[in-house]
Amino acid sequence: MDKDSVLIHFLKAKTMSTLLGGELPVSVINNKKYISPLTSEAQVTDRNVEDTSLDGAIHTALCDEGRSVILVGPEGSGKTTALEKLVVDWAKGEHLQNFSYVFHFRFRELNSINDMLSLETLMLHHHGHIPPESMPLLLQKPEDVLFVFDDLDQCKQSLDPSVHTLCSDPSQAASLSCLVASLLHGSLLKGATFVVATRTGGCPNVVSGTQVEVLGFLKPQREAYINGFFTDPAAATKARMHMERTLGFYDICTSPRFCWTVCSVYKSLMDAGADLPETLSQLYVDILVHLIQTLSMTKACNRELVLSLGKMASHCFLEQHSSCTKREMDSFGFQQFPTSVGAFLQVHGPSDRCVFAFYSQLMQEFLLAVSFFLDKSKSESVEKMLEKHKGRAKFLDVFMSALSQPVQSRPLENLLGEMNSDRIADFKSWFKSSSEMTLKGWYKDKHHHCFHLLYQAQNESLVREIITPSARIGISYGDLSLQDCVALNYVVTCLGEMEELNLYRTTNLTEEEAERLAPTMSLSHKIKLSDCCLSPGAVRHVASALSGGLTKELDLSQSRLGDEKFKILCAGLRDCKLQKLKLVMCKLTEASCEDLASVLTSDTSRLCVLDMSLNQIGDEGFTNLCKALHGHHCKLQDIQLQNCGLTAGSMEALSAALCSGQSELRKVNLMQNMTGLTGVEALCKSLQHPLCKVQSLNFFDNELTGECCPHLMEALMSEHCSLSELDLSVNELGQEGALLLCKALSRPGCPMEKLKLTRCELTQPVFKELGSVLRSGTSKLKSLSVGMSKVGDQGVKHLWDAVAHPNCVLEELDVEMTRLTDASTEDLCAAIRASKTLKSLELRNNSLTNASVPALVQVMQDSENMLEMNVKYNDFGDEVFDLLDECEKIRY
Repeated sequence: MDKDSVLIHFLKAKTMSTLLGGELPVSVINNKKYISPLTSEAQVTDRNVEDTSLDGAIHTALCDEGRSVILVGPEGSGKTTALEKLVVDWAKGEHLQNFSYVFHFRFRELNSINDMLSLETLMLHHHGHIPPESMPLLLQKPEDVLFVFDDLDQCKQSLDPSVHTLCSDPSQAASLSCLVASLLHGSLLKGATFVVATRTGGCPNVVSGTQVEVLGFLKPQREAYINGFFTDPAAATKARMHMERTLGFYDICTSPRFCWTVCSVYKSLMDAGADLPETLSQLYVDILVHLIQTLSMTKACNRELVLSLGKMASHCFLEQHSSCTKREMDSFGFQQFPTSVGAFLQVHGPSDRCVFAFYSQLMQEFLLAVSFFLDKSKSESVEKMLEKHKGRAKFLDVFMSALSQPVQSRPLENLLGEMNSDRIADFKSWFKSSSEMTLKGWYKDKHHHCFHLLYQAQNESLVREIITPSARIGISYGDLSLQDCVALNYVVTCLGEMEELNLYRTTNLTEEEAERLAPTMSLSHKIKLSDCCLSPGAVRHVASALSGGLTKELDLSQSRLGDEKFKILCAGLRDCKLQKLKLVMCKLTEASCEDLASVLTSDTSRLCVLDMSLNQIGDEGFTNLCKALHGHHCKLQDIQLQNCGLTAGSMEALSAALCSGQSELRKVNLMQNMTGLTGVEALCKSLQHPLCKVQSLNFFDNELTGECCPHLMEALMSEHCSLSELDLSVNELGQEGALLLCKALSRPGCPMEKLKLTRCELTQPVFKELGSVLRSGTSKLKSLSVGMSKVGDQGVKHLWDAVAHPNCVLEELDVEMTRLTDASTEDLCAAIRASKTLKSLELRNNSLTNASVPALVQVMQDSENMLEMNVKYNDFGDEVFDLLDECEKIRY
């Protein structure tokens, strides 16, 4: 095979590069500007660029004795240039020298073949680089032959081997589709190798082999491309930074062809001293303006051409055709523009059978949007037009949103004439009403789409008009795409502030996404990042946003933060307005407590609520935090430490801090820690100190026993004790210990208002004493939980009698699972009728039956102060559910 003739054939320009069609492969190769596209592996691995380059993937697959390699990717992703570079490198003797014959075919050109022909004829006359005398040798050694088929998806006829009578004789004449199907199937020239390129979803299941997904360019490849496009380094830097900021978040930016178009437009604008486009819509306005100006036609002709292009665009979407015939083009009104369509469309095939296609779907959608607003007829509403193209034209309403703004449409109107003002008004009306409905709903994807439309419109007053107080923009926006981040950030920046940024369950918040959202974070009063995974780079941007921002509450619960990333966050916590920080289950250890202590003692810290629950900081870590509580700058009032691995060993440090006079702590949650008897004793001493300000203490499930009750009693008897909330649930206090607590509660002046003793081994005598306390006239108890106590109707009767007493101020009572039966119903109802304060009653998991229901419903309907009664998991039958439904205050 004559490699020199192959080189001459490939390196000779046959057409010109066009703005939309991209730079010709021959130009890229000749000017040494070729950059290998990447495969999809580049997005999911940390491998080197060489490992994920398309060239490398092809060579690897062929060297691994693969018979077929299928390149799959969107149009403009670089497949054609990569294939031509492959053939050129072979012809130069640089690669794939194990093949003696390489045949390159493009289906856009092969489609003009309608006659029957043999494989020999195809290789000899439609390739032209092999002498006839070499054919016998070639046919004897098919393993030396490589076929390269480009544009497989453009083949007019089916390549499915099941619809053809496959041939095996190279001299046998058949249709082109039959020849190719036979080759790919292996019945013809068995042993030959193939590299095939097709659009994504373009030609499924017609060839088996190694499939390579073509991605195109990522950021480093775009940078290299732009640097090679611009001769001036300063211009290259400006273009690159602007493209990444305004367009880099769109998938289309992976397309080398799109990069060519953008660079070409940027260069033209920079040379003219004009501003670069800020949005995708503005870019396409500039592209269309550029194309129309190159045609040098009248305004009327320009308008008619764009209207014809719009008709073609709609036809292709609705009929799901990728191309149109000459007859179809004439029906759209293209007869008067025989030489102008080449600027907008691809033209394939011989002049008598040529077909026309758009270079990209985005341009097709943009032309459809422009033509809709140019059309003076009143036949079609915006809603009907969008509904008709729904699911096919993804960016149609996005482009329409931009074009509805006079500032953005004016450059086009200067060339095409005025837009249809009625249609623009119709779009604005549709957008306002649909957005109002969308933003009152809970579907985040619809919210995001609304934000995209606002972003393309680039109208701050429109944002304020659309985002009304009724809009639910505080719903979870977890797993935002980079595009979504940009659009949301634009909207919030226009609004000036946001009540809550909710990114709950974001699978992976990247550095780039966090960077785009940083202004939004700094303008958000609350940020919810619970159950999220944040990269270290993302944490840096969160920290930066907090520093100097408006955020008062930050929730990072279950974010698997770890000590290293928390250290990064602390840089922003030292100088911010944050008042509440939730770090539940963030995999923090004692190492983080030193950084946190530094934040708490900072003179700029405003943190007053801290939740460190479910982090194993241990005694050492908590002791470090306690040191910070001594600092006069520390403003912490509420600390949550559920299951933090604490023991009595750190309680002395906490006690010392509480008595220091510097601590502002009002609420301490030590739930599910092993504080032990000595730990409780230490804390009880601090509760008696005049400088201790603690009002709420939680010892839930601390494995305490009645031995701790004397110390608790002593604390509650102290005149300096300010404790108003105490939770001792799920501790085996027993009768003796509980009676000591009752003794303290009966002290005049005891501040206790909320007491939880659920599952504390309470007995009937304890219930009797509690009833006495409630009737005493000195008790301030408003909430009492004594559930999971096996006292039965007789035990709880003491409480019913107390609730009925005029001295009782109880508002909430929990007697879940206390073995109540229908026998208690009369006393229960009497208590509710007599009480002036009771609002909530918890009766779950008892043995009440249908017989109690009428009385319960009646008393709840009659009571003015009762707000809720919970009777779930009692022994009710289906037949009383209708009766229970009559009272909304009963939960069953």
